[in-house]
Amino acid sequence: MGSRDHSLRIPRESPGLLFARHRAEIDAAIARVFDRGRFILGEEVAAFEAEFASYLGVRHVVGVASGTQALGFALRAAGIEPGDEVITVSMTFAATAIAIAEIGARPVFVDVDAKTRCMDPAALEAAIGPATAAILPVHLHGIPAPMDAIVAIAQRHGLALVEDCAQSHGAEIAGRRTGSFGDAAAFSFYPTKILGCAGDGGAVATNDAAIAERLRRLRHYGFDQAGQAIELGSNGRLDEIQAAILRVLLPKIDQQILRRRKLAAEYQHHLGEMPVGLPPAHDGAVYHQYAIAVEQRDSVRARLLNTHGVDTGIHYPVGVHEHPLFARREVALPVTERLVRQLLSLPISPEVAEGHIGDISSALSESIGACR
Repeated sequence: MGSRDHSLRIPRESPGLLFARHRAEIDAAIARVFDRGRFILGEEVAAFEAEFASYLGVRHVVGVASGTQALGFALRAAGIEPGDEVITVSMTFAATAIAIAEIGARPVFVDVDAKTRCMDPAALEAAIGPATAAILPVHLHGIPAPMDAIVAIAQRHGLALVEDCAQSHGAEIAGRRTGSFGDAAAFSFYPTKILGCAGDGGAVATNDAAIAERLRRLRHYGFDQAGQAIELGSNGRLDEIQAAILRVLLPKIDQQILRRRKLAAEYQHHLGEMPVGLPPAHDGAVYHQYAIAVEQRDSVRARLLNTHGVDTGIHYPVGVHEHPLFARREVALPVTERLVRQLLSLPISPEVAEGHIGDISSALSESIGACR
């Protein structure tokens, strides 16, 4: 295997470093919450919702407890009911499908396009059937899905459209941010996201006032304004402390995205001649992950860590349609099944990757050569 390169010790990500950089502001924001003494659905949540809605270019944002809850609440608020089918991709984190199943609907998986790694519009249209009620595209790794085509299909068939924006905070299509195309859009604020909090958190964005009103009920036990349960809701609120932290970090998101785009351009320069598949080219991408396609992926990954000290990720090791909970014999998604064997996520978080792209690229080249 060769001797270990002790000069490199690069984790795949480290959100604590970002929090540390802004610790004074974060501490002041948390202290503000404690000084007020209100910890649930107070001024910080309301302010964050307004500020994030302005950033996205939508009319309403409703803060919730996690990205998974955001998906489920968004689907329910858009009218999806038990027994309905929701078309989505298998090339995603399992929570996308779990949220569909949790509300009693059925996920129908379609393949991704090999070039975009996002939902294939042709496969989407072919999968629409009499029970189809909604489409749930995923902006995978911060690369926007082909929303113009997907929106047209949804409108043509009269289907609800909910975006999974868990990885695409700030991503754009022709100057319009993801999360503003569908009836609703779900965001996660898990700590490793481009906009993340110090725990779990999520939000739903929408331009529909009726959907926003229902979302506010669903996150708070199904209560109406009189405090009476008028439908089955849940305890799914974004808390004041997390909202205060998000308010500190939201104004810095565009700088985070710019730094990630610069790192992605460095990778493209260094990896251009290597036998790897680069992420899709898209001017509006935000590079939540920088996932390359490489043969002998698992061996290359092990060598990068054990010989060179470079940690990497796999997003994702299997398609969701291959999880035992969702496995169906009749489902075959060849592009997804190839990508889950090949994709390797290189460090792209600025806090760990800046100044190291050349070293990481050299280590990758050596590892690919050694694993042939």
